[in-house]
Amino acid sequence: MAFRSAVVTFPGSNCDRDMAVALEQVSGTAPKRVWHGDAELPEGLDFVALPGGFSYGDYLRSGSMAANSPIMRSVKRAAERGVPVLGVCNGFQVLAEAGLLPGALMRNAQITFVCRDATLRVENAQSLFTSGYEAGQEIVIPVAHHDGNYFADDETLDRLEGEGRVAFRYLENCNGSARDIAGVLNAAGNVLGMMPHPERAIDPAHGGTDGRALFESAVRSLVDA
Repeated sequence: MAFRSAVVTFPGSNCDRDMAVALEQVSGTAPKRVWHGDAELPEGLDFVALPGGFSYGDYLRSGSMAANSPIMRSVKRAAERGVPVLGVCNGFQVLAEAGLLPGALMRNAQITFVCRDATLRVENAQSLFTSGYEAGQEIVIPVAHHDGNYFADDETLDRLEGEGRVAFRYLENCNGSARDIAGVLNAAGNVLGMMPHPERAIDPAHGGTDGRALFESAVRSLVDA
């Protein structure tokens, strides 16, 4: 069965092509390209990706305007139906602003843009996004952001920890994120937001392939299902 995915592009997205290439390389099928102003996602999707970039120029707050784009109503409905949704970097910010994930992404603690490889530890290897990793495995994924400082109140952080919803954690915190959190899952486990860019680590030419298992995990779990 073919893997049916879509990549949403907002004004200011700059990683949408990278995401589309990653999905096609891993699944063998090119994703549908969806514009932020579209009212509906294509029918029958197995996977939706919100890419990195600077949607609407990060006006007001990073991701806040994109979260109110027409297409996000359809993305929310898809997530509620159980369709997997991945938000990377600006996509994570959009998911948080849209209420699909708890917390918020604030300005980096050092108030500078950070662009480098980051070593992560896989905290949850049982989700559809992370089943290709081992719990505790250390992976290297690039980061490139100015507003990646994950914040939530202590009660929310305790709940995320207790429910196993922290997907990835920084081994060396690069932005001030609470409890070194690099990626979180929703309660149902079908929505993942992460600041690091797995789509930039799927080919040896990228300097590493540690991001490939995330896409392979999703494709395998959905195609097998």
